[in-house]
Amino acid sequence: MTQIELLGIQKYFGAVQVIKDLNLAIADNEFIVLLGQSGCGKTTTLRAVAGLETIDDGDILIDGQPVQHIKASGRDIAMVFQSFSLYPHMTVYENIAFPLRATRMSRADVDASVREIAGVLRITGLLARKPSALSGGDMQRVAIGRALVRRPKAMLMDEPIGALDAKLREEMRAEIKRLHIKQGSTTIYVTHDQVEAMSLADRIVIMHEGILQQVGTPEEVYAQPANTFVAQFVGSPVMNMAPATVSETGSHTSVQVGDGTTGFEFPAVLANRLSDARAENGKLTLGVRPEGVLVSREAREGFMPVEAHIIEPLGSHDIVDLKVGHQMIRARTKSGFVPGPGEAVWARIDPAQAHFFNTATGSSLGIRL
Repeated sequence: MTQIELLGIQKYFGAVQVIKDLNLAIADNEFIVLLGQSGCGKTTTLRAVAGLETIDDGDILIDGQPVQHIKASGRDIAMVFQSFSLYPHMTVYENIAFPLRATRMSRADVDASVREIAGVLRITGLLARKPSALSGGDMQRVAIGRALVRRPKAMLMDEPIGALDAKLREEMRAEIKRLHIKQGSTTIYVTHDQVEAMSLADRIVIMHEGILQQVGTPEEVYAQPANTFVAQFVGSPVMNMAPATVSETGSHTSVQVGDGTTGFEFPAVLANRLSDARAENGKLTLGVRPEGVLVSREAREGFMPVEAHIIEPLGSHDIVDLKVGHQMIRARTKSGFVPGPGEAVWARIDPAQAHFFNTATGSSLGIRL
């Protein structure tokens, strides 16, 4: 059992506060991904857990015991960095064996442990090679093997596949997930790549400017973003955001974007729910992901006329920019559905996929239809 808790963590570099009152509980065997832009504090958080950075306030607990005053060597935590950091004069076998030999483990036990972890990582055939004879993906496997071989309480990974090309990154994502399931170790993984986060994490921890924005499963942070930052950081393409005004028009609620002359139709109940959670000064932001913008080639009830602009063909689907008044909204359509720019089409927003945010604070109003 390895549980990690961060309680009220504060960290300053000079006058700059890089971690602001961070609270997080990580369960045994959980795969947590810290996601955010460069400089948001995610790597500093990881290094604080590892003992490579001191904290200015708060507690770091491992299995209920505070460790913030314990050196990195005493925390029984392994760390994998973006740079492979292998010993170039040693073979793969010697690199993996190094942390075990440092504990004066018997030669037979070292050999058994190295060969076991090499089998798990599928690098048994590389044990006699030196790092210079390995591919980038294989070098990262060796670095992971060296960290795992001593069975640490937790595995920390700081953008371990960021230096690999796209194909290798895809392969290593699957390998890391497979390894986590097989080994069952508590893992904290840092990345700025939301695709990595979505594909690897049990839960994603999204940070911005040192502040925790949202914690949730990949499905939760994608479908129920807590604020506009999360909504536009998770997902590709990002969520459409547009200032909106709302009016009641008899049997339905109209949500106007762009120049406000025309509006998208929503169920009548929306107006009441918005009045109960009214944003400051009545200012609202409508958010909808491209797949929530429904497009038709002909006029249909509930659809409004719009004009297609840029079309991005992505093979399995297209991303189409639609001009709604002065506002551009991106829609996801099947490949070739809109023949070309300038085409007149009709669009509506799926009410079940619409989000409403407080424009002043960026916070979600929590209204789902």
